[in-house]
Amino acid sequence: MRDPGDLYELTADADGVPEGLPLVAGLTGFADAGAAVSQFTEYLLGTLDQKVVANFDADLLLDYRARRPIIYFDQDHLTDYQPPALRLYLAHDELGQPFLLLAGFEPDFRWEQFTAAVLQLVHRFKVASTTWVHAIPMPVPHTRPIGVTVSGNRSDLIESMSVWRPHTQVPANALHLVEFRLQESGASTVGYVLLIPHYLADTEFPSAALSALESTSASTGLIFPTDRLREQNREFVARIDEQVGDNPELAKLVGTLEQRYDTYMEGNALRSPLTDEDGELPTADEIAAELEKFLAIRRNKDDAPGN
Repeated sequence: MRDPGDLYELTADADGVPEGLPLVAGLTGFADAGAAVSQFTEYLLGTLDQKVVANFDADLLLDYRARRPIIYFDQDHLTDYQPPALRLYLAHDELGQPFLLLAGFEPDFRWEQFTAAVLQLVHRFKVASTTWVHAIPMPVPHTRPIGVTVSGNRSDLIESMSVWRPHTQVPANALHLVEFRLQESGASTVGYVLLIPHYLADTEFPSAALSALESTSASTGLIFPTDRLREQNREFVARIDEQVGDNPELAKLVGTLEQRYDTYMEGNALRSPLTDEDGELPTADEIAAELEKFLAIRRNKDDAPGN
């Protein structure tokens, strides 16, 4: 394997990073239901004091043709180019507590070398623990708290927070491999899978970002400002509730999910809040299609003359 150090370059601020900090990570790429990870990292970078301590080489890690960067065209000339970035930051939470944040694109290439590079940085800065988040769509209701599946070697968090513990094979995220290698080495690591309502998977669901922040706080003790996100979430949920209330079929489907979720959380024999009485997955596509049809109707009404 190539030298892991070839994938990143430390900045001058790296020398000032204290030892023993927690590492928090969220990478965007394969799946990001409810825009959980993108909102989570953008919120942290936009609200907290931070500085870059390491830059990863996008030319070595990213497939530009699969995830094309944005360039701006102003009438007759190009004005700006936004290259994708994957960086390690030194940030401070609302109380001034320092932590490391790995944020940006998920690598397309060199996963083993990238994982070795992250472990090299973990060793260099004597990282105390690693926490990472990602999100997947599930047929669960938006009217209930977002559940999480917890992985890693933090048994306290697994026992207290993990609502769904499947035996299954899943398409991997690059951070799955990082977690796997950290666990092999005996380093403290925890991964949170946020279970996002299927019918909101393609939206920017503020509750998803809130769940990511709260889960991260549980494993790190970091405190994050959430007032703005909570207000956005109240407005978002109010709009969804109005739309569901105006559509009897969708209301029935959401009600069925609520009943199944509540039964599962009460310790019913159901193996998962995602299955029906026969152990089959509910018709998540039907839920999504119904909501999409209803939203299209609403948009057409709003766009009609006189509205």
